[in-house]
Formats: sequence, C-alpha cells, structure tokens
Amino acid sequence: MKTVALILALSLAVCLLAGCTGGETAVTTTETPATTAPETTAPVETTAAAEPVELMVFAAASMTETLTQIADLYKQVAPNVTLVFNFDSSGTLKTQIEEGADCDVFVSAAPKQMNQLDAARDADGGNPDGLDFVLQGTRIDLLENKVALAVPEGNPAGINSYDDLIAGLKDGSVLLAMGNADVPVGQYTQKILAYYALSEEDLAAAGSLTYGSNVKEVTTQVSEGAVDCGIIYATDAFSAGLTVVDTATAEMCGQVIYPAAVLNITKQEEAARAFLEYLTSDEASAVFEAVGFTPLS
Repeated sequence: MKTVALILALSLAVCLLAGCTGGETAVTTTETPATTAPETTAPVETTAAAEPVELMVFAAASMTETLTQIADLYKQVAPNVTLVFNFDSSGTLKTQIEEGADCDVFVSAAPKQMNQLDAARDADGGNPDGLDFVLQGTRIDLLENKVALAVPEGNPAGINSYDDLIAGLKDGSVLLAMGNADVPVGQYTQKILAYYALSEEDLAAAGSLTYGSNVKEVTTQVSEGAVDCGIIYATDAFSAGLTVVDTATAEMCGQVIYPAAVLNITKQEEAARAFLEYLTSDEASAVFEAVGFTPLS
C-alpha cells in the first residue's frame, strides 16, 4: 500500500509541474509581440526624422547680427539643421566659391557678385567668365538696404549731410572711411563720389580716405573715432549704435539689393531650399526689419 501511495503522489506532482510550465510558455508567447514591436519601431522613425544636416551659408558681413539671430529661431523649426556661417565681403565670398569652397546658400550685398556666379547671365549681364554656381530657379531678391553716412559719437567734425562731406573732401578737412573697390559698400561709395564728380584716386593721394576690407571694418573705424565719418549700410550703423546723418538716394548710387540663392554645388539641396524659404518668412522678416532692412520676397 505504501508503494502504491508513493507512486500516486509522484504521478500527481509530475502532472502539476507540467501544467505550470505550459502556462508560463503560453504567456511568454502571447506577450512578447505586444511589448517588443513598439520598442523596435519607434527608434527607427525618430532617427530618420532627426538626421543631422550641416548647411554652409556664405553671407555679406552686414548680415552678421541678423542671421545669427535668425539661426536661433531656425533651430526651433529645424532642430536637426546646423547653420555654419561665413561672413565677409561679397567679393571675397564670391572668390572663395569660385575657388572651390563648400557653400550651400549665398547671400550677397549686391547683385554684381551673384551675377558673376549665375549662368543665366551672359557677359553683358555681369558674368563675363561664364561661371555656373547658382542653382537655377532658386535666386531671389531678398532684401534692400540703404547706404548711410555715419559719424562717431558727438560728431566732432560737424558733418550733417552728404553735401557737408563733399565740401570737406574738397577742402581736405574731412577723413572718410569707405570699403575697398571689391566690397559692395565700397562700390556704392565710388558711385557717390562719381555722382559728385570727385576723383577717388586724388582723394586717396591727398590722404582724405581710409579703407576697410568689409563693411564691418569701416564701421569699426567710425565707432572708434578714427575717422570723421564713414559710408556704411544703415543696418550696420543701427547695430553699432552709430548716428546716421544722411542716406544716399537711388540716383546717387542705385538701389542696394541683396540677392540670395542656393548653389548648385550643394549636397543638401532640400535643406538649403528650406532655409532660403525661411529667410522670406514673417519671423525672419521681422528680424531684418528691426535693424532697417526692407524685405523684398
């Protein structure tokens, strides 16, 4: 009897053990798909959406403050895009692009430098070398600026207009800071001097002119009081806290138009197009207008 009882007890234990094991296996099989699928799918979608992009933006030095501010705003729109700026004179930037520098978006302080890179322009249209860097269909006139006559704090030379400047240049009593010949602000200044029938060469020989390699260098000379006045952009005068005593008319130097375009050498065309479009948005326009630019697009 003891033997029969022992056999029955062992049989019952085996049955109970088999029943428990089968239950655990069933739970594992049904729960695994439900818990595993979201863990493998979500990270793939997140990674694709956040793929990092770096854009090289070459822009006129006069846009340093505004584009730096806009970059912070754009981070909220496209957090995966890193904007890398190269600020300098438009002539220098054009040369760097021509020589092979990586650039996705170019913003010039004058049409001249953009024309020189645009295959849609022939020699008569400003592209004598037949260069082809502008991605066709992306070029826009982004902004308009003003050419301003700015003076140091206190205006020690008492210059209150372009007429005062010209009188001072003629009698040798005024020292003027201007941009180099390959800098748009310098080219606008040359037009102003020609409008008043003054010879830049004679003024330079007489020691009445100093030069800057970009508009920021000219602005610094005025801010530091190293000159009696300087011809810069109204936006740079605003950013530097300088007093503007006069602005040039279109008759004196033409309109100051800032063209912008995606370049056909970009490897990030979609992101470059998106950023260029953002520069025409209400948010970006508000930043430009705050310092004196007039948005055109």
